Amino acid sequence: MAASRMKLELSRVVQGNARLGLLKEIGRMGQHSLDIPGCLLYTHLGTVPHLTQDTLHTLSSLPAVTQVTLSNMAEHQEVLEEFKSGFKKFAGLHDTVLYCSLHDPAAHCPTGHTTNKTVSVWGSGGRIELTVAKFMALQKAAQPDWYQSMADGETWQANASRKRVRKSVDRTLAHLDECLMVHQKSQELDGVGVFGVVEGGDILEERLRSARETAKRPVAGFCLDGFQTGAMDQVLRSQLISAVTKELPEDKPRLLQGVGRPDEVLACVEAGVDLFEGFFPFQATERGCALCFSFDITPDPESAGRAALTAPDEEQRTAGETQPNRDLNCVDQTHMTSFEMNLKDKRYQDDFRPLVEGCGCYCCRNHQRAYVHHLLVTNELLAGVLLMIHNTSHYHSFFRAIRAALASDKMDLLRRRVLGNGEK
Repeated sequence: MAASRMKLELSRVVQGNARLGLLKEIGRMGQHSLDIPGCLLYTHLGTVPHLTQDTLHTLSSLPAVTQVTLSNMAEHQEVLEEFKSGFKKFAGLHDTVLYCSLHDPAAHCPTGHTTNKTVSVWGSGGRIELTVAKFMALQKAAQPDWYQSMADGETWQANASRKRVRKSVDRTLAHLDECLMVHQKSQELDGVGVFGVVEGGDILEERLRSARETAKRPVAGFCLDGFQTGAMDQVLRSQLISAVTKELPEDKPRLLQGVGRPDEVLACVEAGVDLFEGFFPFQATERGCALCFSFDITPDPESAGRAALTAPDEEQRTAGETQPNRDLNCVDQTHMTSFEMNLKDKRYQDDFRPLVEGCGCYCCRNHQRAYVHHLLVTNELLAGVLLMIHNTSHYHSFFRAIRAALASDKMDLLRRRVLGNGEK
């Protein structure tokens, strides 16, 4: 079986942890690359919510990696097995790298359903229990370019005991070994990369054990699980991630699951994370909100004039501050954050500005806040389309700004901009 040919070339490492580079020769044919720090393209069954493929590709600089989840695919296993040509062809996806994760990062996943031999995912028809054999049969049917190994990730709750966390690490390593054994004998998965999962809850000793043991296996990269928004305080999250990434080889990517809020993304990049799931724009869209945080670090007055206007005006920022920023680490991710404006609010009914001044997306070039407000209050489907166009564009531009800040030693300035107290 041919190994994944993926190569990670680092151009800079800032303050010991934050990594700037390029993930090269990704995909089965090795024809794609992905800048890091980077973000995956979030989808439901291969489709970005609210957007057709034609609409999606009006956006520039989309990431080369598309994320699908077993929670959405598992109930279609028989169809995929009969189709025989893999999920990319089945869903009409072209010129992309397909990454298959276990759970949907934007969906609630009930706990208490794992055993020594199984994990559970939730599709539209309810719970689906997966053994390693069923999990790997799904991977063979889907034929992704990368996939996350099966893992017991139910130890992110604060009340998880040390014994339960240790069992989670043991189970996840056992699942990985079984997955790799099947993978290496599978012709359908030739050239496919397996991402090993690092568990360990909030216990440093178990995190380090999980990282060290996973790094001994022939994996293409690492998924850092159990750090999602609501799982723990950001200071502890950064400390654990920094410790974990020191145990991982430098030449393999680290993908963080369940973290998407801009302030948390910045902290995790500085702790050594390379890749993030791109679900945050979808969550904002579902709330009827537009992302409006600033990330301009351009010193040149002329170019700054275009992007500095992405800073929310005072009224906009007030609208976003329904909760203090420090209290946003709640398990319920349906709450609005201070990085977005709620366009359902009546104050926008006669606001004829674009969603974000200076934004070049289709929505901001052609429509006003008042129009999107009208679409939202009348429950028009176009509201989700326009918001998803803007939010996806804004969020992926934010990742470009992160890479620019790392390249030019301006992470402190970027952080001030994102948090809203940057120098104007």
